[in-house]
Amino acid sequence: LEGYWSMGQAICIYRCTTTRYFTYEEDAPGTEIGNLSQDLKIDPADDPDTSFRFMQENNSSVIEMREIDGLLSVAEMIDREQLCPRSPRCFITFDVVAFSKEKFQLIHVEIEVKDINDHSPYFPRNQTHLEIVENVPLDSRFPLQIALDQDVGENYIQSYNISPSSHFAIEVRDREDGVKFAELVLVRELDREVKDSYTFEVTATDGGVPAKSGSMIVNISVLDFNDNSPTFEHSSLKVELNEDSPVGHRVLKVHAFDPDDGVNGEVTYAFADGLSPEAGRLFHIDPFSGDVNLKALVDFEKRRSYELNIKASDSGANSVPSSCKVVIDIVDVNDNAPEISIKPMTSSSDGVAYITEAAAAESFVALISTSDRDSGSNGYVRISLLGHEHFTLQQAYGDSFMIITSTTLDREKIPEYNLTVIAEDLGSPPFKTVRQYTIRVTDENDNPPLFSKSLFEVSVLENNIPGSYVTTVVARDPDVGKNAKVSYKLIDSEVPGGSLMSTYVSVDSLSGSLYTLRSFDYETLQQIELVIQAEDRGSPSLSSTSTIRIKVVDLNDNYPYFTFPVLVNDSADIPLPFNAPAGYLAIRVSAEDNDEAVNSELYYQIVQGDPQLFTMNKDTGEIALKQWLTSEIGDVLEIKIAVSDNGRSPLSSSATIRFIVSDTQPSEDQVIIVLRSSDEEGFGLDGSLIVIIMLSGGCALLLIAIVVVVVTCKLSRNGGSKREVCHSLFDGRPMPMLSSTEPNIYTGQQGFFHERTSSSLDDPCLYEERSGDSETKVTGAHTVFVDCVCSGIGNSDQLSVKDSGKGDSDFNDSDSDISGDGGKKNFSTFQPRMKIPPQSFRGPRDNAYKIGFSPEPVFNNPHGYLHFWKDSGYGTNRPKSRSSIQNFSRAGTLPPYFPQQQQQQQQQQQREASVGGAEIHCHSPKIVTVATALEVATIF
Repeated sequence: LEGYWSMGQAICIYRCTTTRYFTYEEDAPGTEIGNLSQDLKIDPADDPDTSFRFMQENNSSVIEMREIDGLLSVAEMIDREQLCPRSPRCFITFDVVAFSKEKFQLIHVEIEVKDINDHSPYFPRNQTHLEIVENVPLDSRFPLQIALDQDVGENYIQSYNISPSSHFAIEVRDREDGVKFAELVLVRELDREVKDSYTFEVTATDGGVPAKSGSMIVNISVLDFNDNSPTFEHSSLKVELNEDSPVGHRVLKVHAFDPDDGVNGEVTYAFADGLSPEAGRLFHIDPFSGDVNLKALVDFEKRRSYELNIKASDSGANSVPSSCKVVIDIVDVNDNAPEISIKPMTSSSDGVAYITEAAAAESFVALISTSDRDSGSNGYVRISLLGHEHFTLQQAYGDSFMIITSTTLDREKIPEYNLTVIAEDLGSPPFKTVRQYTIRVTDENDNPPLFSKSLFEVSVLENNIPGSYVTTVVARDPDVGKNAKVSYKLIDSEVPGGSLMSTYVSVDSLSGSLYTLRSFDYETLQQIELVIQAEDRGSPSLSSTSTIRIKVVDLNDNYPYFTFPVLVNDSADIPLPFNAPAGYLAIRVSAEDNDEAVNSELYYQIVQGDPQLFTMNKDTGEIALKQWLTSEIGDVLEIKIAVSDNGRSPLSSSATIRFIVSDTQPSEDQVIIVLRSSDEEGFGLDGSLIVIIMLSGGCALLLIAIVVVVVTCKLSRNGGSKREVCHSLFDGRPMPMLSSTEPNIYTGQQGFFHERTSSSLDDPCLYEERSGDSETKVTGAHTVFVDCVCSGIGNSDQLSVKDSGKGDSDFNDSDSDISGDGGKKNFSTFQPRMKIPPQSFRGPRDNAYKIGFSPEPVFNNPHGYLHFWKDSGYGTNRPKSRSSIQNFSRAGTLPPYFPQQQQQQQQQQQREASVGGAEIHCHSPKIVTVATALEVATIF
């Protein structure tokens, strides 16, 4: 039903009914069977939109239906024997839907095809032959072939008749399955000497009107007397056989007894005449043992019972056989899984059901039918639906269920559902059938196309070329197919000035691209707002709108023009007093520009004239005298001025100003302008250019400073092999003030930094000691420097060291003056590093210095430095432990491992005595050694 869903927005189940009709086979095409609208009391006049349709077209070749009222009729002649062979009842079943915009009704239709007597009974063979011993007792029975008839019911075989016979009669009996069969009965004793053969006709007749029949010739031969015949233990037997029994399975064992001896007592077994072909295919009897075995698999669902006639005969002459009737009932086992049949509402070749997203809750989707060929609990089926809560099952009739919606659907959220149908019987063990089923949601035009924004802002340069591209707007529709195909159009409106919007812009209906139709002029129209409508192609169509604001961007397309003074032929005459002083405001010109923003920013300049006579302010347009106006200058002074805008491509206009020198004197209220350098004619450096120059200069200076620092650090690291400068205790931090109660952070113990209190050292200096054979890593703070000249004596050679004032000096400073062969002699050199406040070393009561020695070098110490003392005068080059502290007086002797310092001290004392108290920059060497666990600092 491809067009079904388009007929209504909400189709839901009204009810489900079952309607039964009958027809006869071989009825002529067009024969009416029934009218659904009449029988279900559905009046098409009340709802003219009601329509009847098959759920599926399976029976369209046999049954046809009129859509407007559901009239059922025969489409072509029906042959019941071909449609339902050997079935006692024959039904044609199908499902019909009656639907309209407001309701939906599912109708299950069952049409029984009734049999007509169109077939005659017949025997498998036209004649049969029997042998009967003359001494058989009266009422002995002899089974005959069973006649066959394709018709059923009353039209099947109802009686058997025998042509007139004096010794035999016919008795009709019923089998377990209701089939009638005939037995020949002896009603008069036989005498072979009188008559040794008999021939007669047996006729089978059905119950049709008129009745039909079929006949068979029976030939009987009378045999000579045989005193004993085999006798069965039971004249009839009934057994059960499971349908899953394997081939070769023994069904039963029959036994017949014969009291004769020899060959007359040897009994053999066989099936009697009249065995059906189906029974002969399935069963086999052993002629000697009497075992009945299974030759092929039986199926309960095809046939539920079989009847066999077994005869037993001895091997003697004129043997008279005896018979036993065996009925075999087939027992059902759960060997068939349930079958699932799904009929969707809409016909589809891929087995997928379709439903519109506009369907209401409880809308019909598909019909599920289940069946199980087993019987009893093995054939009872339970069904369940898994996959999504949007669908559920509702029983329609019998073992049929409907898949219906449990809520409304939205294709844009879930376009497809994959459901699982499970059918399980109640057998032991149960059989289960699982089937996957797909339901696709068809689209309805329930979504309008939407723009990403309600307002779009774009810009267009004025003086654009007509037909220029402006922008593209896109509206998206989440529907599919034609419901999602969007077209665009311009909602026409008036533009300021009375023109229609459609004369300014156009929109492409397919792409949504916007184009200009005319050239825009910013000076007359700064912006326009237009409305674009997006519409889909659904039925009915849906639409939405969006506003586009087009801003016209100003271009520098207007020349500035002078508004004062009034120009005549681009010139103006201005009077000027003959005795006007310097700074006298001759005129203030003004100009305008029809552009805006930077395109209308104006500046003025004198482009022609005596530059020594007039100056012009570039911003205000003021023209002033640069000197006193005297008679020697002339009576007419002419300059040419220009005004320019600040556009990217500046436009300018010029004018000629003629100053006419008059005899009048300047009045006291005339404006006098104080001329500044910035007021000079021409255009000096503007602020932005100045900022750029300053930034460039600053960057250059910063780069030079970085280079200097890098070079300095490199030179410091690559100094002489005899010296090494590193960070120390005093690097980058001032000398701490310690008291006797505070722990010394450098020594790790209570103590002072001592200096002799009687020292006259007013400006002590901290030096870094460097000697040819000793190295001491001692540095002072880098932030405070003093000019200090110290004299050192080493082996009668004098060394003078000066600080150049450039920071941390290395030995290769340009202002260092080194005399003597310092590299070969054992003496110390001192270079000032840091000014040490005297009070830092004012010591305790004793009149002595305290010196100590650090332990061996320490790595990864808390200060992050590596400090150690190495002196050539100390033989092991390993300092004593920190506990080794010695005192010495001002004139005392240095420890024996300071030979150089001791010698220098003596030489300095001799020098002071010879000078006679002359002032020197540094006093006699006094050594203060501050010792910590990490380093040794020596102060001279």
